[in-house]
Amino acid sequence: MPKNRFYVTTAIDYTNDVIHIGHAYQKVAADVLARYHRLIGDETFFLTGTDEHGSSSEQAAKRAGKEPKEFVDEISARDKEQIDSLNISYDRFIRTTDSDHVKTVGEFYRRVQKTGDIYKGKYSGLYCVSCESYKTESEIIDGHCAIHPTKELEKVTEENYFFKWKKYESFLKDHIRDNPEFIQPEGRGKEILAFLDQGLEDITISRNKEKVGWGIPVPGDTGQVIYVWFDALINYISGAPDFWPADVHILGKDNLRWHALLWPAMLKSAGYELPKTIYAHGFLSLDGKKISKTLGNVIRPTELVNKFSPNGNQKLGADVIRYYLLKFGPQREDSDLSIGKIKEVYNADLANGLGNLVSRVAKLCENAKFEPEYDLRTYNPALKKQVSDNLGKYNFEKALAWIWNLDIKWGLKWLDQNINEDKPWEIKDKKILNLKLHLYVTNILDIAHNLWPFLPATSEKIKEQFLDKKIVSRPPLFPRLG
Repeated sequence: MPKNRFYVTTAIDYTNDVIHIGHAYQKVAADVLARYHRLIGDETFFLTGTDEHGSSSEQAAKRAGKEPKEFVDEISARDKEQIDSLNISYDRFIRTTDSDHVKTVGEFYRRVQKTGDIYKGKYSGLYCVSCESYKTESEIIDGHCAIHPTKELEKVTEENYFFKWKKYESFLKDHIRDNPEFIQPEGRGKEILAFLDQGLEDITISRNKEKVGWGIPVPGDTGQVIYVWFDALINYISGAPDFWPADVHILGKDNLRWHALLWPAMLKSAGYELPKTIYAHGFLSLDGKKISKTLGNVIRPTELVNKFSPNGNQKLGADVIRYYLLKFGPQREDSDLSIGKIKEVYNADLANGLGNLVSRVAKLCENAKFEPEYDLRTYNPALKKQVSDNLGKYNFEKALAWIWNLDIKWGLKWLDQNINEDKPWEIKDKKILNLKLHLYVTNILDIAHNLWPFLPATSEKIKEQFLDKKIVSRPPLFPRLG
């Protein structure tokens, strides 16, 4: 039988600066989905990468005294390092300077051009370099971009190529209303429909090369470069053409309008299928403040991973940060992160919870010289179903909770309580004790199996310990932090 296919993407990040912890949630969430689908045998592709063209990268390179390509090469490599520190299992890290992407953008542009949806005209308005987008009146507060209030808006007057975005207004409304799974979480779809009710205007999809020189040339007009969003969105096709359409795009809510309105219109015009779901999460703040270079509170994933790596094990350190983000991250609403909160969660859930349970069961097995009589590799379908159902709804926190805290048979909490009630240390009958220990070890392996998409290094450590021919106690997975 042919395998099911699953294709997940994150947004690609601007190369004006290295990504910080605020960018990490979508990478971790997408990784959980990719790992889960691999676990159940689906043919899976996970795409992430960097968005390297446009004025923000060009200006950042100029400030650094470097040529744009040299600058984005450095930032892209450092972004990759940040993502790798979180043990993200992407299949491709795409760069919009990659030759196959550049070629695909040109082909896509020509397809849209053939439909008659591109024309030349004059544009005059305000542009936010940080957003790489033109701003409407509703997106400007006190003369500044609502998302980047410390940045000055640029006044832009140019003759550019336009895309007939307004032509697709009715199509977009109908598609969003007829396909409730298209924009998730549910409230985000209502926001987009409300925005659509204000009406769309045709959008410029090129920049004058004298104003922005760093970009893919417009086919047939070397005096213009393709607008960065029209370029960047196409990475989802160029990055994995055999897997299109995407099952889900995971991205921040600030990018939702482009993905939910411009991207589907572009695809419709070019004759491509639409993605099945666009999932837009909230923002992550640090100690109650927006994470920004201006405020000087930028913290990188590598810093957090290094800080919380048990006994220097960075993959377990990645699991600590993954766990925090999946449990307390901006899944639907904005959320906050602090070093103190991570430490509390580490001690409560990882050291005292999972880590203590693993040590406890291993010590019981060691003391009893436990030798399994039956297969230890069978996995309980009830727990698997709960994880599957919640991941199908992009509810990462609840999926994790079924493994962790809820009082259900075969969950972590149930196993801990069961050991307390059984008091195996008091059982003298070797056969009964062996049956009890077999149940505990099977439960531990169930937990490890279902935990793998979320905390892969932790899962593998547990399996390695309990699938050994001789189960013995080892140093704690997560030693308590003082």
